[in-house]
Formats: sequence, structure tokens, C-alpha cells
Amino acid sequence: MSTIKQILDTKGYAVWSIHPRESVFAAIQQMAEKEVGALVVLEGDAVVGIVSERDYARKVMLKGRSSRETMVQDIMTADVIHVRLDQSIEECMTIVTEKHIRHLPVLDSGQLVGIISIGDLVKTIIAEQQFIIEQLEHYISG
Repeated sequence: MSTIKQILDTKGYAVWSIHPRESVFAAIQQMAEKEVGALVVLEGDAVVGIVSERDYARKVMLKGRSSRETMVQDIMTADVIHVRLDQSIEECMTIVTEKHIRHLPVLDSGQLVGIISIGDLVKTIIAEQQFIIEQLEHYISG
């Protein structure tokens, strides 16, 4: 079964980030430009949080706050759940399912090296299952 490193080798290691004292408006604007659903919040090289469209919807929009006046640090999730490059797809699916999260920053020796989404995990699982099906069909007809 695939590891997180294999997903990132295919998908790429780009991570979009924002500083905790940037406005939520700037965060949402960057998410829209980059077509992503979350940004890693960095202070220097340190991961201090993650902010998502869900955070915006629940902690800004629904509470009538201003996205231009609210800082990322006020709505981000500070207790960031992350994974390692060597972790399996199954482990990560368990994490996102049990924790009800959609994005997992990937750390290597404490350094941010990538991010994966639940979509990346599902896409990989489907591709692996399709490969197995094709191999079994070939074996049966073979």
C-alpha cells in the first residue's frame, strides 16, 4: 500500500501558507486564487495552525464577524494534526475519518514538506483498487 511520500511524489510538495496575523480576508482570497480549501499557518518555519474554508464559514461568516478585521490566529486550529512521509494511506484515512478533518500537513523531522487532503487519499485508494481489479481480471482471463 502507498505511503504519503508516494502521494507527494506524484502530487507535488507545494504548500500554501499564511502568517497568523494576516486577515481572514487575505486567507480566503489566497485559498480562492490557489484553489485550495486550507492554508497552513506558519510563523517563520514553525507550523502554528491550519485555517480552512470551514473555519471561515463557522467562525466568521456565521458569527457576523468581518473577514477584513478578523485575524487568522483568531479562527485557526492551533492543535494541528499532522502526518509523516512514511505513514500509510490507511493510517491517514483513519485519522481524517476519526478526527473529522480534511487536510493533513506532512512533516519530516519537524519541517513542513507538504500537505495532503482527503481527496488525495481517496484518489490514491481508488487507483490502487482499480489496479488490483485489472490484475485479477488479467489473471482470471489469462
